[in-house]
Amino acid sequence: MANILILGASRGIGLEFVRQYLDAGDRVIATARGADGLARLKALGAEALRLDVAEPTSVSGLAWQLDGEKIHTAVYVAGLFSEGDATAPPTREDFDRVMHTNVLGAMQALPQVAPLVEEAAGVFAFITSGMGQIAGVAASNAWTYRVSKAALNMAVASAQQDYPRATLIALCPGWVQTDMGGPGAPLTVAASVSAMRRTLAAATPGERGRFLHHDGRRYEGW
Repeated sequence: MANILILGASRGIGLEFVRQYLDAGDRVIATARGADGLARLKALGAEALRLDVAEPTSVSGLAWQLDGEKIHTAVYVAGLFSEGDATAPPTREDFDRVMHTNVLGAMQALPQVAPLVEEAAGVFAFITSGMGQIAGVAASNAWTYRVSKAALNMAVASAQQDYPRATLIALCPGWVQTDMGGPGAPLTVAASVSAMRRTLAAATPGERGRFLHHDGRRYEGW
């Protein structure tokens, strides 16, 4: 039985990670920021922790909540989407909202969780997006979101240097039937998470700091 940590698990991809890992017989610690999300996690059988990744004071308490744990697999799922393209600047409020959740939250959680992952020589994945790939970018839609995911990819690649006994990866879930992806997306949430779990289980030191598709293929030319 492995110890699994899912950060941002109140719904969608995060909740499905919790469900599938529990079904596999693993012990799951999962976070949500509100009472409804915490209740859903507890009902599934997860150990639920209250955490708002957009609030630095909330994230700062994560280390003591996890004190003494050895984490085999951790996944940072929390993320926000933003509309708008480069024909107009983002508002400060929208920029701060997206960057705090997608980038700052991850960068604050990383030094608290990565040492626990190192203890298990485990994997720490950060859910990113192909829209954060710089090479071959074809549009500016969701401008702020794209910038946030490109920044997250760099954060993961940079942080890998400080945690050599853990495998840190940026992982794209694909185009998924979530609130953000819409009902026309080709991947169900269950199929995306199942593929990502296989990728995490098969991750080797050769993937450290890499940007991967949900099925384990590498993005080339970030």
